[in-house]
Amino acid sequence: MKNKLSDLNDHLFMQLERLGDEDLSAEQIETEARRAEAMVSVADRVVANAALQIKAASLFVEHGEYVRPMLPMIEGKAS
Repeated sequence: MKNKLSDLNDHLFMQLERLGDEDLSAEQIETEARRAEAMVSVADRVVANAALQIKAASLFVEHGEYVRPMLPMIEGKAS
């Protein structure tokens, strides 16, 4: 299954809705808060990875074939 950044956005907003549920007990709120912290931690890594991919693509656009051997994610294999 391929996930997209838009899917991440959907998950984060669903978590926000769960945190805003006024019918939750204190224990349920604590559980959801811990879950939210974990989701944010993972989401930060996903976003950082996407930013790195954009940076690599930008380097390729700016410098062309010269940088391809140094960008294994574009080349498709490690040097």
